[in-house]
Amino acid sequence: MLSCVLAASLLAGCSGAASSSATDASSSAPSSSSAASSSEPAQETAAPETSESAGVSVSALPDHYNDSSVTGTDWEAWTAEWESVAADFTKVSLTPGADETQLNFAWYSKTADGEATPVVHFGTDPDTLEAFTGESGAVDTELTGGEAYDYNHVTVTGLTENTTYYYTVEKNGVETEPVEYTTGSFSELNLLYVGDPQIGASTGNPQAGGELVNESGAANTAARNDSYGWNRTLEIATQENPDLNFVISAGDQVNKTGQPKEEEYAGYLNPAALASLPVATTIGNHDSLNPDYGYHFYNPNQTENGLTEAGGDYYYSYGPAVFIVLNTNNYNAAEHQKTVEEAVAAYPDATWRIVTLHQDIYGSGYDHSDTDGMILRTQLTPIFDANDIDVVLQGHDHTYSRSKMLSGDGADHDAYSMPMNEDGTDYDWDHAMNVETGELYTLWPEEGDAEAEASKQAFVDGNKCYTIESTQGNELTDPEGTLYMTANSASGSKFYELLATQQDYIAARSQNWLPSYSVIEMDEDSFTIDTYQITADGQVEAIDQTFTIEKQETAPETPVEAQPMTRADAVQALYEDAGSPAASGTSFTDVSGDAAYAQAVAWAAQNGIAAGNGDGTFAPNAPVTREQLAVMLSRYAALQGRALSAGQDALNACSDAASVSGWAQSGVAQVLNGGLLTAENGQFAPKATAMTDELANALAQL
Repeated sequence: MLSCVLAASLLAGCSGAASSSATDASSSAPSSSSAASSSEPAQETAAPETSESAGVSVSALPDHYNDSSVTGTDWEAWTAEWESVAADFTKVSLTPGADETQLNFAWYSKTADGEATPVVHFGTDPDTLEAFTGESGAVDTELTGGEAYDYNHVTVTGLTENTTYYYTVEKNGVETEPVEYTTGSFSELNLLYVGDPQIGASTGNPQAGGELVNESGAANTAARNDSYGWNRTLEIATQENPDLNFVISAGDQVNKTGQPKEEEYAGYLNPAALASLPVATTIGNHDSLNPDYGYHFYNPNQTENGLTEAGGDYYYSYGPAVFIVLNTNNYNAAEHQKTVEEAVAAYPDATWRIVTLHQDIYGSGYDHSDTDGMILRTQLTPIFDANDIDVVLQGHDHTYSRSKMLSGDGADHDAYSMPMNEDGTDYDWDHAMNVETGELYTLWPEEGDAEAEASKQAFVDGNKCYTIESTQGNELTDPEGTLYMTANSASGSKFYELLATQQDYIAARSQNWLPSYSVIEMDEDSFTIDTYQITADGQVEAIDQTFTIEKQETAPETPVEAQPMTRADAVQALYEDAGSPAASGTSFTDVSGDAAYAQAVAWAAQNGIAAGNGDGTFAPNAPVTREQLAVMLSRYAALQGRALSAGQDALNACSDAASVSGWAQSGVAQVLNGGLLTAENGQFAPKATAMTDELANALAQL
């Protein structure tokens, strides 16, 4: 695990000398018009530096942070509340599940209060909630000041769109008060995209005549400041966008790398908005060095790829998109490739393929975008090309940028990594390393050191592995290439300078020293992103033009005409959807070997999709009833790796639930929970003949 831990700490040393820029450190924040978007043509070159910035580490300029004692409207009340907030490690976090019908929960419980009970009670009636049981385990006490805690991880299944639910969690057998949670549309998504909340990163900055510090517990005044700013951004963003499905965070939820920091997680999880708003978090370099991230966030479809102490790569599906989250604190690009390919194979029909990673391989910030941030660029770009990735969401550089549409150039390029330092305890922050030759490149040359400056330029030149696709305007239809977004800090805990020269691959960029967030709207046909900043007086301002990608090639096909189906029709459709795999032989007396549907019936029998009538016959020409189709669909979903909840709430809500045959009840419940078949006017009509359009819609859902 040593190498993983070291990879996780790649960017742990971002503190020290101030970064260089033409912007004066003491100047006031410019208005949105001064730096919101720039697009002058430029070449990618190493940024000029001053002697002040020479060396291993760089940081935000002093005073360039969100001072919550100034921007806050109830700061005194918050400072009084902070002591109790910082001491409560048991806040619940919500994370998207494997797909839109699932929701993941994580929380701590105190071991001294009794045995852990990883149970979530969930349902549409707060008085009759269904219990979902998960798993628990011990939290490393070195991270919690010696006090014993258990983590609790639970997955809730069977969610439907546009539905209000309630949930409680058990902490040592005691249920919390019910919390309301409402799903949005599963086909028209509204997402919040944020970068680097990094609770505690404002340490060292001045406040009220003193200096913010990152001591432990409530004494972490930097975390107090940044937690307030994080909550302020979420409150404003959710007020402006009340119908959000979930949040995507591009990493660095917290700040103290490789150290205990539960008060920072407590501040991060404290906002009331997060009790009913899932967040798909990314492992940032400041999150990566401890297992506490994996305790606090229960990510779906976790892989063994890209592992550091915090965890590894994961992915999930939601509506028209598959979302792939890479832990790029681990530099094994081959493992990240496995994750991307696994996710694409799991959801091959997703219209949109979205990747989130922390390091900005195509960004424009001074601190990282032309140094450690782009180390994986030459390796990840062709992987994203090969898998038709539409958008990459990045963080890390505490600046905003939007790229042009980029593709790989198809040429062979060197691969890079970060070397270890001399004693093997950390990475060498001064250098990047050529994976094949072992050659070292200087990342932070001292001014006037011509050899080091040439080494840095060689590294920059070696990363020119991209092609800028020809496009016009900010509304693109079926464009070639990938869009790369970099989010600025959502809390305002820390900001970095932009590079002095804008790279040629950047379409727009901004640094106005204000907290910001982006709103993404997606459906089958379009992806739209808008980005906003929050002024000191709480006003919301756009900092870039709306950017839209349209996909005409994914326009829906002509609707299937509703026709009654036979049993042979049903298995034939499922068989073709599965790719018409080889199948032969049938034991049914009424299915001729030369019948057009013979292979489909044989495949269905061999895979347990349909078992016949129990008397040696299949009755291929008999009408297939809705309950029969439900059983076939539930079994086919399982064959395809799609887990459907067998909870009875949706079935029991049907007035004719008692008419469902005993052998079909589980299948009907599953397809109702998964939205594959629906009830009409409160009835499922189990004995009615299933129609072709119903099956077509169900397969589209799968």
